[in-house]
Amino acid sequence: MLETLDRGTLRGLRDRAMLLLGFACGVCRSEIVGLDAARDQTEDGRGWVEVLNKGILVTLRGKTGWREAEIGRGSSDATCPVVALQTWLKLARIGHGPLSSRVTGQGKAVGSERLNDQEVARLVKRTALAAGVRGDLPEGEREMKFSGHSLRAGLASSAEVDERYVQKQLGHASAEMTRKYQRRRDRFRVNLTKASGL
Repeated sequence: MLETLDRGTLRGLRDRAMLLLGFACGVCRSEIVGLDAARDQTEDGRGWVEVLNKGILVTLRGKTGWREAEIGRGSSDATCPVVALQTWLKLARIGHGPLSSRVTGQGKAVGSERLNDQEVARLVKRTALAAGVRGDLPEGEREMKFSGHSLRAGLASSAEVDERYVQKQLGHASAEMTRKYQRRRDRFRVNLTKASGL
């Protein structure tokens, strides 16, 4: 999906940062567009980011209150959410206000207006279709399979770590809720039989 975006444009850089940040953080679309460049910068902000040496600390205000999510550096700069966010912030010259701002002036300027959360849903649909994800399905059916929520469910389904870490990253109060997000869950990934020596 990332490869369908143009790295040579501000819009492409913004969209890469949104996809990678949304996936790595496991946030919903309103939380992605609700992030500011730093703490308490806008009245409509729902959180902020802090770029640190080892990664990004994301502070979010969700339905159950405030929570933090950590995003470590990736194994490749091409897919690293930290690198994508740093590149977007630098080239868009964002030091204050919304992270997900409109790109204006035929893609040459960054506005101060925060994106609508529907933009995230459209971005996910557009890039999934362009990348041929679930190419085994007819296009109309494929389009219905993807939404802004796909980023959150994608992390829950693909993270090969203990379920409690996924639960914490997604901000779920219960493991049962996290399991609802896991679309392709390997029930035998944690094998207590082998772990007990049998």
